Amino acid sequence: MQKVYEFLKEAGTYYLATADGDQPRVRPFGTVHLFEGRLYIQTGKSKPVSRQLHANPKAELCAFQDGRWIRVAGELVSDERYEAKASMLDAYPSLKNMYRADDDNTEVFYFKNAVYTISSFTAPPVSGAF
Repeated sequence: MQKVYEFLKEAGTYYLATADGDQPRVRPFGTVHLFEGRLYIQTGKSKPVSRQLHANPKAELCAFQDGRWIRVAGELVSDERYEAKASMLDAYPSLKNMYRADDDNTEVFYFKNAVYTISSFTAPPVSGAF
């Protein structure tokens, strides 16, 4: 999981895919955080991505950096704990202009049953699970 976290942090932007009924939806994200041994992302409950993940927690993300790309697939589980939200916001202080750990909008999700593959055109893929 550390390898996945470092790749995503260095990439800066990744693209998260969810399902909206039978329509795939993809959008850029930038938040990724390790908390209590889990890989977290953050969004707002008012956004469609939140509703999509609650209806179907299966998601996949992809990022590209320095000729390599990563794909992570799994289930995203909402964590309503104040501590999880506060930890994410402490890692991304700029988000505190829009979110608070104790508001009714901030939402963090962690990956469960996740698998990843790091690929390139010049080396064999590296895969794992967490």
